[in-house]
Amino acid sequence: MDAMDIGSAAPAAETAGDAGLPSGAMREMVEALGRRARAAAPFVGKASTRAKNDALLAGAEALQDRSGVLLEANEADVADAREAGISASLLDRLRLSESRIEGMAGGLRQLIDLEDPVGAVVAAFERPNGLRIEQVRVPLGVVGIVYESRPNVTSDAAGLCLKSGNVALLRGSSAALRSNRAIAGVLHDAYESSGIVRDALVLLDHPSREAGVEMMRLDDCVDCLIPRGGPSLIRTIRDNATVPYILDGDGNCHVYVDADADLGMAETIAVNGKTQRPSVCNATESLVVHADVAAEFLPAAMRAMPEVCFVGDGKAQALASAAGLTGMGSATEADFATEFLDYKLSVRVVGSLDEAIEHVNRYGTGHSEVIVTSSEQSAERFCAEVDAACVLVNASSRFVDGEEMGYGAEIGISTQKLHVRGPMGLVHLTAVKNVIRGNGHIRS
Repeated sequence: MDAMDIGSAAPAAETAGDAGLPSGAMREMVEALGRRARAAAPFVGKASTRAKNDALLAGAEALQDRSGVLLEANEADVADAREAGISASLLDRLRLSESRIEGMAGGLRQLIDLEDPVGAVVAAFERPNGLRIEQVRVPLGVVGIVYESRPNVTSDAAGLCLKSGNVALLRGSSAALRSNRAIAGVLHDAYESSGIVRDALVLLDHPSREAGVEMMRLDDCVDCLIPRGGPSLIRTIRDNATVPYILDGDGNCHVYVDADADLGMAETIAVNGKTQRPSVCNATESLVVHADVAAEFLPAAMRAMPEVCFVGDGKAQALASAAGLTGMGSATEADFATEFLDYKLSVRVVGSLDEAIEHVNRYGTGHSEVIVTSSEQSAERFCAEVDAACVLVNASSRFVDGEEMGYGAEIGISTQKLHVRGPMGLVHLTAVKNVIRGNGHIRS
């Protein structure tokens, strides 16, 4: 599926248009939705913590109570996607189940227990002239989120935006159109029943690429744009967005098995990182193995992951062949640079830690990188010299997740360096306002 074939998430009664809109009408439709979001922002921004928590609880209960409606809508989406021939990994992203709906509801309940960032005083101090200055957290305002396939993002994003005092302007994948509409309808009803303005969640419901591009240009309405998708979506954002954006980028994540690694540990970490859920951004996509241990480690890793397609450099292929394993293909430059999101893994054999770090920095996407080693010196060098949002020592890349890291629910994992890097939680959906108090002060 093309990354910009991103459909919508809206109750049927709030459909934003038909596929045949002329360009001018398309722009007007998207701008109208943006104005609705902007108009709702002051009301959401000043909502009390109790009101927001009540709405989140109502939303969680409604998602579970109406799970049958959600599953029926999702089954139709999955059937269409299967008929269209999308990959197994994308089908996995698209599919809902009772357990995944429970997870969505649990995500909203988790937000209730997290501290409300709005109004928190970051710093307070007094100047020598008596001026008192406070830095106070305030909502961004309207947060636009463009995402692919995974319908659970609809509830996750809406909940995070609400708890942080922001309006969510959402645009999901056309493949998940029915699922997103059903989820959004449930949340709209929950918001209204709790006294939260319905337009705390505004939804762009149009499957065309042009509608998505117009959303990226809503400078007067959207304060921040967060894309959650693959390379094509990220390129489209970079080429077209005039709204400030935070990239939830690709996860071409590596596991480097050092010469001093515990090979049993390395195998367990590699298997978990690659096979537990290969369709997510923190899955392991590449193995980099020191030559001193490659002859022992690579055959064991291949036997431990029979469902995975291995592609490697010449050295890796030779070692696999010598061990009687003929299933390793030849890795291309593109393979080393690709986030597969599938049961595929690239392999490189290196002669030193320097070579491993160079490979990771060359092909990595700045997401999450792993070293398995018993050498503290090697671990420290890897952590210091690898350029990524998250670096892990002797742990699976699958731990790079806001909840797993103790940060709470997340809107995504930023691979940028401004204004946040790594898991983006509630606090990262706020800005700081400087409040300055004086007593008739004037500047001389």
